[in-house]
Amino acid sequence: MSALVKSSLARKWVMALSGLFLVIFLTQHFVINITSVIAPDTFNEWSHFMGYNPLVQFVAQPILIGGLIVHFIMGIVLDLQNRKARPVKYAKFSGNSNSQWVSRNMIISGLVVLAFLGLHMYDFWVHEMTVKYIDVQPEDPTRYLPELKEKFVNPVRVGIYVVSFILLAMHLWHGFNSSFQSMGAKAINKGDGLRKATYAWSVLIPAGFIFIALYHFFSH
Repeated sequence: MSALVKSSLARKWVMALSGLFLVIFLTQHFVINITSVIAPDTFNEWSHFMGYNPLVQFVAQPILIGGLIVHFIMGIVLDLQNRKARPVKYAKFSGNSNSQWVSRNMIISGLVVLAFLGLHMYDFWVHEMTVKYIDVQPEDPTRYLPELKEKFVNPVRVGIYVVSFILLAMHLWHGFNSSFQSMGAKAINKGDGLRKATYAWSVLIPAGFIFIALYHFFSH
């Protein structure tokens, strides 16, 4: 196997593993956020734990940020590599006779999702750093739910969240299943079980986040 092929496979593995790592984080993030709807006290309790636990703040959080950076850099590298290997663009898009639109435009949906994550970090992470290390406010385990609700008062911001999670669902629809294929699970995918599970997750989790945003917007 040539060094070029090995390098390409290594990039795909890194892309797949970092993507699956982010899938785990997104699931955990959703589990915490949905409690803001069904169990507000639990949401405050879990959010306070995540915000002040040293392992979360100084170990898990840097790993998450690193995984996010690696995933998007590798996505850009692979997209440029694929475009270089296929210099002639499709003359037209004719459904499944070519690749699906989402699979051909992962870099576009990925960059939009990255921009949304920047907004999300500004809304929540920057606020947390300000409260704890700049303003140095005393710990308040009950502040998290009111702060979350405040983020979903502005209809424009809620609209941005909704559109972003729709694009995230499109990105995951192709990317989640492809991660397993990149790691050699293609035979499993042919059995439809794993593929259907990844598709279901790719729709349900973003839809859940959209529900949370709309719930808090309309409950004001």
